[in-house]
Amino acid sequence: MSIKHVPTRLKAPEAKNARFPRVGVIGGGQLARMMIPAAIELDLELHVLATSPDESAARVSPHVMLGPHDDPQAVTTFARNVDVVTFDHEHVPADLLHALEHEGVAVRPGPDALVYAQDKLAMRARLTELGHPCPKWWRIEKENDLAEALEVSGNDLIVKTARGGYDGHGVMRVRTIDDARDWLERGEPLLAEERVPFVRELSAQVARRPGGEIASYPVTESEQKDGVCFRVCAPAPELSAEVSERARALAETIAGDLGVVGMLAVELFEYPDGRIAVNELAMRPHNTGHWSMDGCVTSQFEQHLRAVADLPLGDTTLTSPWTVMVNTLGDTRGNLADGAREALAHDPGIKLHLYGKSVRSGRKLGHVTAMGMDRDDAERRARAAAHTIVSLKSAEE
Repeated sequence: MSIKHVPTRLKAPEAKNARFPRVGVIGGGQLARMMIPAAIELDLELHVLATSPDESAARVSPHVMLGPHDDPQAVTTFARNVDVVTFDHEHVPADLLHALEHEGVAVRPGPDALVYAQDKLAMRARLTELGHPCPKWWRIEKENDLAEALEVSGNDLIVKTARGGYDGHGVMRVRTIDDARDWLERGEPLLAEERVPFVRELSAQVARRPGGEIASYPVTESEQKDGVCFRVCAPAPELSAEVSERARALAETIAGDLGVVGMLAVELFEYPDGRIAVNELAMRPHNTGHWSMDGCVTSQFEQHLRAVADLPLGDTTLTSPWTVMVNTLGDTRGNLADGAREALAHDPGIKLHLYGKSVRSGRKLGHVTAMGMDRDDAERRARAAAHTIVSLKSAEE
């Protein structure tokens, strides 16, 4: 007698114990993509709301819904199928998030905290009210406001759009009213700041659970290239213990003051005299923390998921004395596969993370990390690998 084998679809057995919460990430970019491995390890069911199937996270996630992040029907439908909502970016309208909370959806960070990452004017006003160090700043609504700020600042300001700017967009140096006239004519409030004589930019990152438990990461040094984060060194080299502690304590205090749940990145200016001041805030995993995927016991992506799912936070101890991360920004290679093979073959010790994006000049396509006992060596290796991945060799090379 022969036995006929009929293909069947296996159904996962029902869990006997209470499951972890289903986490929904609004936004399908690289940050959502890099949460997926951590979610798998934690056995968290991660859902992604993406605007296109070609987005970075949508290409690899098993649970994807397509829809705009600012469409009430799409966001509400998405949120009703998860237990907690978090974010790949800060651009979801606050009133929509308040509506989700009214329905009983756990939104982390909540809209009352997230507004300070969405609106730079709100952030400056609240941090100033709380007594946290900020550059001198002005709210600009009309031409006279800008004229007064220019006079006080010595005709040298950094002007920012209050909402929507990132990676160098929505930021300009202003010396005359004419420099900002186009922005003034839009009729939207602007943030003007003194041009800070900083020696470098630092980043202090913390994670916070709903009950207030906080875990801090080592303070890092970041370097910008054309307004885009290019390189991060962990820990920040030659940073005094006193300044490091002040930066860490400031980030922890801000997380508590604003009621942040999840990761918080506090981007800082360091002055020549050791003072620090807040530049910007991000309430999600942040580019200045990508190094932690390889250089820390618990990556920022795992930590963010632990925090929003209300799980105990992880160890933030360094796995190596030095970790240097360099972003791979689109350059002369149209396809990164050959460059990636070459970089990996040349240096088996580097860690490569590509985001599955189409190549465009200056676009963040991935990042490389190098670790070791010697900081200069780690930096040389990370820079060399990143260059190889995105750049064709010139005839001179």
